[in-house]
Amino acid sequence: MTRSTILIVEDDRKTTDLVSMYLKRDGHRLYTAVDGLSGLRMAEEHTPEVIILDIMLPGMDGLEVCRRIRKVSDAFIIMLTARSTEEDRLRGLNTGADDYLTKPFSPRELAARVQAVLRRAPGRTKTAERHLSACGVTVDLDRYEASIQGTALTLTPAEFRLLATLAAEPGRTFSREQLIQQVFGSSYDGLDRSIDVHIKKLRRKIEPDPQHPTLLKTIYGYGYRFGGDT
Repeated sequence: MTRSTILIVEDDRKTTDLVSMYLKRDGHRLYTAVDGLSGLRMAEEHTPEVIILDIMLPGMDGLEVCRRIRKVSDAFIIMLTARSTEEDRLRGLNTGADDYLTKPFSPRELAARVQAVLRRAPGRTKTAERHLSACGVTVDLDRYEASIQGTALTLTPAEFRLLATLAAEPGRTFSREQLIQQVFGSSYDGLDRSIDVHIKKLRRKIEPDPQHPTLLKTIYGYGYRFGGDT
């Protein structure tokens, strides 16, 4: 069982208590905050590996909190939302969240997602190849660093895992389902479009012209490929 520091930013005490009960069973160290400003402060003070962040918070909503946290933390952010439309959920991903759950949700499922995320942390990857290099992009799994042409990249955890997966096998075409399994785990039941959002954000960081990508290519009707022949 992987044990880590987790921050829960949620103003509903019943939700916090229920989620905390499941995460404590797994042995995690927990911190909680009831509003956005205290959540930001605790993210800086305790450097959690995972942040569970509600959208509807008093004072400052979770979307703004997520944007600000992203400036100081590379934690894996799971956003909680009562908004059920696809566009609302994708909006959360576009602000910097890595994953989301729609309320009401199963606390057991949330705990399982946290464990899946932590098992896929770069320092725990079982692959023998720890340093990847392809098409001018390098990924160091041990140091949790990535660069392109020597320039360091600032990536979210989901973007880092996505780039590492693709760069490990340049020229291979991955389906969306395969990428979701690698990044989020086999139990993930979110939108396939989640991967599209992370691909779009990753292109902005590694492509000279994101509108005409040359590194991270779309294979229409199937998925994505890093490098390789066109």
